[in-house]
Amino acid sequence: MVLKLGSTSLTRPDGGLDLNRIDIVARLVAGLRRRGHDVVLVSSGAVAAGLAPLGLERRPDELRLLQAAASVGQGRLVSRWQTAMSTYGVVTAQVLLTAQDIAVRHHYRTVRATFDALLSMGAVPVVNENDAVATTEFSLGDNDHLAALVSHLVAADVMVLFTDVDGMWTARPDAPGAEPVRLVRGPQDLVRVSVAGRGSAIGTGGMRTKVQAAAIACASGTATLIVDADDAVRLLGAAAVPADLGTWFLPTGPRRPSRRLWMAHASIPEGRVIIDAGAVRALVEGKKSLLLPGVTGVDGDFESGAVVEVVGPGGAIARGICRYASTEIEEVLAARRRGGAAPDHVAPVVHRDDLAELPRTAGA
Repeated sequence: MVLKLGSTSLTRPDGGLDLNRIDIVARLVAGLRRRGHDVVLVSSGAVAAGLAPLGLERRPDELRLLQAAASVGQGRLVSRWQTAMSTYGVVTAQVLLTAQDIAVRHHYRTVRATFDALLSMGAVPVVNENDAVATTEFSLGDNDHLAALVSHLVAADVMVLFTDVDGMWTARPDAPGAEPVRLVRGPQDLVRVSVAGRGSAIGTGGMRTKVQAAAIACASGTATLIVDADDAVRLLGAAAVPADLGTWFLPTGPRRPSRRLWMAHASIPEGRVIIDAGAVRALVEGKKSLLLPGVTGVDGDFESGAVVEVVGPGGAIARGICRYASTEIEEVLAARRRGGAAPDHVAPVVHRDDLAELPRTAGA
Protein backbone atom coordinates (compact mmCIF):
# COMPACT_ATOMS: atom_id res chain seq x y z
CA MET A 1 0.00 0.00 0.00
CA VAL A 2 1.34 3.42 -0.99
CA LEU A 3 0.05 6.37 1.06
CA LYS A 4 0.71 9.87 -0.24
CA LEU A 5 0.22 12.93 1.94
CA GLY A 6 0.55 16.38 0.42
CA SER A 7 1.67 19.58 2.07
CA THR A 8 -1.90 20.69 2.82
CA SER A 9 -2.48 17.43 4.70
CA LEU A 10 0.65 17.80 6.83
CA THR A 11 0.69 21.48 7.74
CA ARG A 12 -1.26 23.77 10.03
CA PRO A 13 -2.95 26.94 8.73
CA ASP A 14 0.12 28.92 9.83
CA GLY A 15 2.34 26.74 7.62
CA GLY A 16 4.04 24.70 10.35
CA LEU A 17 4.04 20.91 10.46
CA ASP A 18 0.88 19.37 11.92
CA LEU A 19 2.46 17.05 14.50
CA ASN A 20 -0.91 15.67 15.52
CA ARG A 21 -1.63 14.55 11.94
CA ILE A 22 1.82 12.96 11.68
CA ASP A 23 1.23 11.04 14.92
CA ILE A 24 -2.20 9.84 13.76
CA VAL A 25 -0.81 8.58 10.45
CA ALA A 26 2.13 6.90 12.22
CA ARG A 27 -0.28 5.04 14.50
CA LEU A 28 -2.40 3.96 11.53
CA VAL A 29 0.67 2.79 9.59
CA ALA A 30 1.73 0.71 12.61
CA GLY A 31 -1.73 -0.86 12.63
CA LEU A 32 -1.46 -1.69 8.92
CA ARG A 33 1.94 -3.28 9.50
CA ARG A 34 0.52 -5.45 12.32
CA ARG A 35 -2.21 -6.62 9.94
CA GLY A 36 0.45 -7.75 7.48
CA HIS A 37 0.49 -4.88 4.99
CA ASP A 38 3.66 -3.48 3.47
CA VAL A 39 3.43 0.32 3.51
CA VAL A 40 5.30 3.04 1.65
CA LEU A 41 4.71 6.64 2.69
CA VAL A 42 5.17 9.38 0.09
CA SER A 43 5.40 12.52 2.18
CA SER A 44 5.40 16.09 0.98
CA GLY A 45 6.11 18.93 3.37
CA ALA A 46 9.85 19.56 3.19
CA VAL A 47 9.50 23.05 1.73
CA ALA A 48 6.60 23.86 4.06
CA ALA A 49 8.60 22.69 7.08
CA GLY A 50 11.49 24.96 6.10
CA LEU A 51 9.53 28.18 5.64
CA ALA A 52 9.20 29.28 9.28
CA PRO A 53 12.82 28.56 10.30
CA LEU A 54 14.00 30.71 7.37
CA GLY A 55 11.54 33.48 8.12
CA LEU A 56 9.52 32.95 4.94
CA GLU A 57 5.79 33.63 5.13
CA ARG A 58 4.80 31.72 1.99
CA ARG A 59 6.17 29.26 -0.54
CA PRO A 60 8.69 31.22 -2.66
CA ASP A 61 8.72 31.22 -6.44
CA GLU A 62 12.49 31.53 -6.82
CA LEU A 63 14.20 28.15 -7.28
CA ARG A 64 17.15 28.84 -4.99
CA LEU A 65 14.82 29.83 -2.14
CA LEU A 66 12.71 26.72 -2.70
CA GLN A 67 15.83 24.59 -2.51
CA ALA A 68 16.98 26.36 0.63
CA ALA A 69 13.61 25.78 2.31
CA ALA A 70 13.67 22.12 1.25
CA SER A 71 17.20 21.69 2.61
CA VAL A 72 16.16 23.03 6.02
CA GLY A 73 12.75 21.38 6.06
CA GLN A 74 13.55 17.85 4.86
CA GLY A 75 15.57 17.04 7.97
CA ARG A 76 12.83 18.38 10.21
CA LEU A 77 10.18 16.46 8.28
CA VAL A 78 11.85 13.05 8.36
CA SER A 79 12.83 13.54 12.02
CA ARG A 80 9.17 14.00 12.90
CA TRP A 81 8.21 10.86 10.99
CA GLN A 82 10.97 8.83 12.63
CA THR A 83 10.01 10.00 16.11
CA ALA A 84 6.32 9.31 15.57
CA MET A 85 6.83 5.91 13.93
CA SER A 86 9.32 4.71 16.55
CA THR A 87 6.72 5.38 19.26
CA TYR A 88 4.68 2.58 17.70
CA GLY A 89 7.63 0.30 17.03
CA VAL A 90 7.98 1.03 13.32
CA VAL A 91 11.36 1.45 11.62
CA THR A 92 11.43 4.15 8.95
CA ALA A 93 13.83 4.70 6.08
CA GLN A 94 14.27 8.00 4.27
CA VAL A 95 14.30 7.66 0.47
CA LEU A 96 14.93 10.89 -1.44
CA LEU A 97 14.53 10.57 -5.20
CA THR A 98 15.38 12.78 -8.13
CA ALA A 99 14.09 12.64 -11.69
CA GLN A 100 17.48 11.16 -12.62
CA ASP A 101 16.81 8.18 -10.34
CA ILE A 102 13.56 7.50 -12.17
CA ALA A 103 14.40 8.53 -15.73
CA VAL A 104 17.68 6.62 -16.13
CA ARG A 105 17.01 2.93 -16.61
CA HIS A 106 19.80 1.45 -14.45
CA HIS A 107 19.03 3.95 -11.67
CA TYR A 108 15.40 2.84 -11.84
CA ARG A 109 16.38 -0.80 -11.28
CA THR A 110 18.57 0.18 -8.33
CA VAL A 111 15.76 2.12 -6.68
CA ARG A 112 13.39 -0.83 -7.12
CA ALA A 113 15.91 -3.16 -5.47
CA THR A 114 16.26 -0.74 -2.55
CA PHE A 115 12.51 -0.72 -1.96
CA ASP A 116 12.40 -4.51 -2.15
CA ALA A 117 15.12 -4.79 0.48
CA LEU A 118 13.53 -2.27 2.86
CA LEU A 119 10.06 -3.82 2.65
CA SER A 120 11.41 -7.36 3.06
CA MET A 121 12.99 -6.26 6.35
CA GLY A 122 9.80 -4.66 7.63
CA ALA A 123 10.80 -1.00 7.26
CA VAL A 124 8.46 1.76 6.10
CA PRO A 125 10.13 3.90 3.41
CA VAL A 126 9.33 7.61 3.71
CA VAL A 127 9.71 8.96 0.18
CA ASN A 128 10.01 12.50 -1.14
CA GLU A 129 11.55 14.18 -4.14
CA ASN A 130 14.98 15.58 -3.33
CA ASP A 131 13.85 19.17 -3.80
CA ALA A 132 17.16 20.54 -2.55
CA VAL A 133 18.89 19.50 -5.79
CA ALA A 134 15.98 19.30 -8.25
CA THR A 135 15.80 21.85 -11.07
CA THR A 136 12.84 23.23 -12.94
CA GLU A 137 14.07 21.48 -16.09
CA PHE A 138 14.65 18.11 -14.43
CA SER A 139 12.04 17.56 -11.76
CA LEU A 140 9.42 14.96 -11.01
CA GLY A 141 7.00 17.88 -10.72
CA ASP A 142 4.71 16.70 -7.93
CA ASN A 143 4.43 13.90 -5.40
CA ASP A 144 1.20 12.56 -6.90
CA HIS A 145 3.21 11.54 -9.96
CA LEU A 146 5.99 10.23 -7.73
CA ALA A 147 3.50 8.15 -5.73
CA ALA A 148 2.20 6.55 -8.94
CA LEU A 149 5.73 5.61 -10.03
CA VAL A 150 6.54 4.27 -6.57
CA SER A 151 3.31 2.23 -6.64
CA HIS A 152 4.59 0.41 -9.69
CA LEU A 153 8.08 0.01 -8.28
CA VAL A 154 6.73 -1.84 -5.24
CA ALA A 155 3.85 -3.57 -7.10
CA ALA A 156 1.29 -1.88 -4.82
CA ASP A 157 -2.25 -3.20 -4.65
CA VAL A 158 -3.60 0.20 -3.58
CA MET A 159 -2.42 3.81 -3.80
CA VAL A 160 -4.12 6.31 -1.48
CA LEU A 161 -3.81 10.02 -2.31
CA PHE A 162 -4.79 12.07 0.74
CA THR A 163 -6.02 15.57 0.05
CA ASP A 164 -8.10 18.33 1.65
CA VAL A 165 -11.44 17.53 -0.02
CA ASP A 166 -13.73 14.51 0.04
CA GLY A 167 -12.45 12.85 -3.11
CA MET A 168 -13.15 14.03 -6.64
CA TRP A 169 -16.22 16.10 -7.57
CA THR A 170 -17.76 16.94 -10.94
CA ALA A 171 -16.62 20.54 -10.29
CA ARG A 172 -15.22 22.48 -7.36
CA PRO A 173 -17.13 21.27 -4.27
CA ASP A 174 -18.41 24.80 -3.60
CA ALA A 175 -19.71 25.24 -7.17
CA PRO A 176 -23.49 25.07 -7.78
CA GLY A 177 -24.56 21.60 -8.85
CA ALA A 178 -21.26 19.95 -8.02
CA GLU A 179 -21.58 16.28 -7.08
CA PRO A 180 -19.10 13.79 -5.60
CA VAL A 181 -17.79 11.03 -7.86
CA ARG A 182 -17.42 7.80 -5.88
CA LEU A 183 -16.28 5.34 -8.55
CA VAL A 184 -14.25 5.68 -11.76
CA ARG A 185 -14.04 2.59 -13.94
CA GLY A 186 -12.19 4.27 -16.79
CA PRO A 187 -11.75 7.52 -18.77
CA GLN A 188 -15.39 7.47 -19.86
CA ASP A 189 -16.46 8.20 -16.27
CA LEU A 190 -14.45 11.45 -16.29
CA VAL A 191 -16.15 13.07 -19.27
CA ARG A 192 -18.41 15.27 -17.11
CA VAL A 193 -15.72 16.03 -14.53
CA SER A 194 -13.79 19.31 -14.37
CA VAL A 195 -10.50 19.16 -12.49
CA ALA A 196 -9.08 22.52 -13.53
CA GLY A 197 -7.01 24.54 -11.09
CA ARG A 198 -3.78 24.08 -9.18
CA GLY A 199 -2.83 23.26 -5.64
CA SER A 200 -2.63 25.33 -2.51
CA ALA A 201 -0.22 28.10 -1.58
CA ILE A 202 2.14 25.60 0.05
CA GLY A 203 1.72 22.64 -2.30
CA THR A 204 2.35 21.93 -5.97
CA GLY A 205 -0.46 19.54 -6.82
CA GLY A 206 -4.20 19.75 -7.33
CA MET A 207 -7.02 17.44 -8.39
CA ARG A 208 -5.72 17.36 -11.96
CA THR A 209 -2.39 15.87 -10.88
CA LYS A 210 -4.21 13.31 -8.73
CA VAL A 211 -6.39 12.17 -11.62
CA GLN A 212 -3.31 11.89 -13.83
CA ALA A 213 -1.50 9.91 -11.12
CA ALA A 214 -4.54 7.64 -10.75
CA ALA A 215 -4.49 6.98 -14.51
CA ILE A 216 -0.82 5.95 -14.34
CA ALA A 217 -1.36 3.66 -11.36
CA CYS A 218 -4.60 2.12 -12.64
CA ALA A 219 -3.10 1.41 -16.07
CA SER A 220 -0.54 -0.71 -14.23
CA GLY A 221 -2.99 -2.67 -12.06
CA THR A 222 -2.98 -0.53 -8.89
CA ALA A 223 -6.35 0.63 -7.56
CA THR A 224 -6.35 4.26 -6.42
CA LEU A 225 -8.34 6.14 -3.79
CA ILE A 226 -8.47 9.94 -3.51
CA VAL A 227 -9.73 10.79 -0.04
CA ASP A 228 -9.81 13.56 2.56
CA ALA A 229 -6.91 13.32 5.02
CA ASP A 230 -9.40 14.03 7.81
CA ASP A 231 -10.91 10.60 7.07
CA ALA A 232 -7.61 8.73 7.51
CA VAL A 233 -8.74 7.05 10.73
CA ARG A 234 -12.05 5.86 9.24
CA LEU A 235 -10.20 4.56 6.19
CA LEU A 236 -7.04 2.95 7.55
CA GLY A 237 -8.36 1.94 10.95
CA ALA A 238 -11.35 0.01 9.62
CA ALA A 239 -11.51 -3.66 8.68
CA ALA A 240 -13.47 -2.71 5.56
CA VAL A 241 -13.36 0.55 3.60
CA PRO A 242 -16.52 2.66 4.13
CA ALA A 243 -18.39 3.12 0.86
CA ASP A 244 -18.93 6.84 1.34
CA LEU A 245 -15.23 7.79 1.51
CA GLY A 246 -13.45 9.47 -1.37
CA THR A 247 -13.23 8.40 -4.99
CA TRP A 248 -12.10 4.95 -6.08
CA PHE A 249 -10.34 4.47 -9.43
CA LEU A 250 -10.44 0.85 -10.54
CA PRO A 251 -7.47 -0.73 -12.36
CA THR A 252 -7.81 -0.37 -16.12
CA GLY A 253 -5.04 -2.73 -17.16
CA PRO A 254 -2.81 -5.55 -15.95
CA ARG A 255 0.37 -4.84 -14.03
CA ARG A 256 2.90 -3.65 -16.57
CA PRO A 257 6.46 -4.91 -16.80
CA SER A 258 8.68 -2.31 -15.15
CA ARG A 259 10.38 -1.64 -18.47
CA ARG A 260 7.13 -0.40 -20.05
CA LEU A 261 6.19 1.63 -16.99
CA TRP A 262 9.60 3.27 -17.14
CA MET A 263 9.19 4.07 -20.84
CA ALA A 264 5.68 5.48 -20.44
CA HIS A 265 6.06 7.61 -17.35
CA ALA A 266 9.62 7.82 -16.08
CA SER A 267 11.84 8.12 -19.13
CA ILE A 268 12.74 11.45 -20.73
CA PRO A 269 12.00 11.33 -24.48
CA GLU A 270 14.82 12.56 -26.68
CA GLY A 271 12.50 13.43 -29.57
CA ARG A 272 9.11 12.94 -31.18
CA VAL A 273 7.91 10.78 -34.04
CA ILE A 274 4.77 12.18 -35.71
CA ILE A 275 2.33 9.66 -37.18
CA ASP A 276 -0.93 9.73 -39.14
CA ALA A 277 -4.40 8.62 -38.04
CA GLY A 278 -4.03 5.21 -39.67
CA ALA A 279 -0.89 4.49 -37.69
CA VAL A 280 -2.68 5.57 -34.50
CA ARG A 281 -5.40 2.99 -35.16
CA ALA A 282 -2.79 0.34 -35.88
CA LEU A 283 -1.03 1.03 -32.58
CA VAL A 284 -4.02 1.58 -30.29
CA GLU A 285 -6.65 -0.73 -31.76
CA GLY A 286 -4.56 -3.25 -33.68
CA LYS A 287 -1.73 -3.41 -31.11
CA LYS A 288 0.77 -3.35 -33.97
CA SER A 289 4.33 -2.08 -34.28
CA LEU A 290 4.94 1.38 -35.72
CA LEU A 291 6.06 1.13 -39.35
CA LEU A 292 7.69 3.77 -41.53
CA PRO A 293 4.69 4.33 -43.88
CA GLY A 294 2.70 5.74 -40.95
CA VAL A 295 5.37 8.29 -39.99
CA THR A 296 4.78 11.85 -41.19
CA GLY A 297 7.41 13.80 -39.27
CA VAL A 298 10.19 13.76 -36.69
CA ASP A 299 11.30 16.29 -34.06
CA GLY A 300 14.61 16.27 -32.22
CA ASP A 301 18.06 14.86 -32.79
CA PHE A 302 18.41 11.32 -31.46
CA GLU A 303 20.23 8.07 -32.14
CA SER A 304 18.86 4.58 -32.61
CA GLY A 305 17.81 3.16 -29.23
CA ALA A 306 16.53 6.46 -27.84
CA VAL A 307 13.16 6.79 -26.11
CA VAL A 308 10.81 8.90 -28.25
CA GLU A 309 7.28 10.17 -27.90
CA VAL A 310 4.85 8.93 -30.53
CA VAL A 311 2.41 11.70 -31.46
CA GLY A 312 -0.75 11.37 -33.54
CA PRO A 313 -3.19 14.03 -34.78
CA GLY A 314 -4.80 14.14 -31.33
CA GLY A 315 -1.60 14.34 -29.30
CA ALA A 316 0.86 11.95 -27.67
CA ILE A 317 -0.34 8.35 -27.58
CA ALA A 318 2.76 6.38 -26.57
CA ARG A 319 6.46 6.31 -25.86
CA GLY A 320 8.88 3.76 -27.15
CA ILE A 321 12.40 2.84 -28.09
CA CYS A 322 13.07 3.98 -31.66
CA ARG A 323 15.07 1.65 -33.87
CA TYR A 324 16.12 4.46 -36.21
CA ALA A 325 18.15 7.59 -35.70
CA SER A 326 16.31 10.82 -36.42
CA THR A 327 18.53 11.41 -39.48
CA GLU A 328 17.47 8.06 -40.96
CA ILE A 329 13.79 8.91 -40.58
CA GLU A 330 14.45 12.32 -42.14
CA GLU A 331 16.06 10.59 -45.16
CA VAL A 332 12.91 8.52 -45.70
CA LEU A 333 10.62 11.54 -45.35
CA ALA A 334 12.77 13.64 -47.70
CA ALA A 335 12.74 10.91 -50.36
CA ARG A 336 8.97 10.63 -49.97
CA ARG A 337 8.53 14.37 -50.49
CA ARG A 338 10.68 14.25 -53.65
CA GLY A 339 8.55 11.44 -55.02
CA GLY A 340 11.56 9.18 -55.46
CA ALA A 341 12.34 5.79 -54.00
CA ALA A 342 12.77 5.86 -50.25
CA PRO A 343 15.85 4.26 -48.68
CA ASP A 344 15.35 0.55 -48.10
CA HIS A 345 14.28 0.32 -44.44
CA VAL A 346 12.07 -2.60 -43.43
CA ALA A 347 12.45 -2.78 -39.63
CA PRO A 348 9.68 -1.22 -37.48
CA VAL A 349 10.34 2.31 -36.27
CA VAL A 350 9.15 1.21 -32.82
CA HIS A 351 8.54 -2.50 -32.27
CA ARG A 352 5.43 -3.46 -30.31
CA ASP A 353 7.62 -4.99 -27.59
CA ASP A 354 9.32 -1.60 -27.16
CA LEU A 355 6.12 0.47 -27.08
CA ALA A 356 4.24 1.73 -24.01
CA GLU A 357 0.87 3.37 -24.56
CA LEU A 358 0.06 6.42 -22.47
CA PRO A 359 -3.14 6.24 -20.40
CA ARG A 360 -5.97 8.45 -21.55
CA THR A 361 -7.67 10.65 -18.96
CA ALA A 362 -10.80 12.04 -20.55
CA GLY A 363 -11.98 15.13 -18.76
CA ALA A 364 -8.62 15.65 -17.06
